Amino acid sequence: MFTSRTLTLNDGRDMPKLGFGTYKIDDAKAADTVKLALEEGYALVDTASIYGNERGVGAALDGREDIFLTTKVWNSDQGFEQAKVATAASLGRLGRASVDLLLIHWPCPGRGRMVDTWKALIELRDAGHAKSIGVSNFRPQDLEKIVAATDVVPVVNQVECHPAFQQRELRQLHDDMQIVTQSWSPLGRGDLLDHEVISDVAAALNAPRSAVILAWHLQSGLSAIPKASSRDHIAANMRAEQLTLSDEQIERIDAMDDPAGRMGPDPASFC
Repeated sequence: MFTSRTLTLNDGRDMPKLGFGTYKIDDAKAADTVKLALEEGYALVDTASIYGNERGVGAALDGREDIFLTTKVWNSDQGFEQAKVATAASLGRLGRASVDLLLIHWPCPGRGRMVDTWKALIELRDAGHAKSIGVSNFRPQDLEKIVAATDVVPVVNQVECHPAFQQRELRQLHDDMQIVTQSWSPLGRGDLLDHEVISDVAAALNAPRSAVILAWHLQSGLSAIPKASSRDHIAANMRAEQLTLSDEQIERIDAMDDPAGRMGPDPASFC
């Protein structure tokens, strides 16, 4: 393994670099799927109220404190009081008194509630219901707005990031602000796995193509939360921690970047 399994957040806490995403995993299947991930060595599990699987995730963790758990406040729950009520509901479904990381899921600039929602997360952190707090899908102006209003910098901004959409300017701002970039959909679309560069590097390393992409994230100083539903895919993704890409291989993947490569919603308008 090329480096530590963890990143240190700006509040001094450590977070695993590689996590298990649960988007689109049904609640009925979440417990068994998350248990598979834990058996394969994952130490971070990411969920959200909108995923509808917090009960299953909580059942899989069964109160374990050694697993880093993230959940998120959904758009319709933004606002100071609403966010606190929604978080209490999430904790109830998860069967926990607190989570390791609580995020605002989307900035929703049109709603005008991101600052009040951020203030709610600060209060929830101070009350012990979230050990760390952060955001997801925030643009530079969104980050600047909540920090200017509160002087509290998020520990994480979870954003779409993959070799075809690398978000370099945003990542540089994160570095300047000591915010960890956490990549959702880190493997991109399915055709990214078939890209010539990824296939070449995977063949050279005798490694799964998904692991090559995830190793690029990890060696680039990013956290990543891939989703998988089968044991084989879960295990293949974990191979990323054992891979070391050469500088040349990193440069080839870096060259795949496309500023127009966003595949998910635009944070400027999605809410």
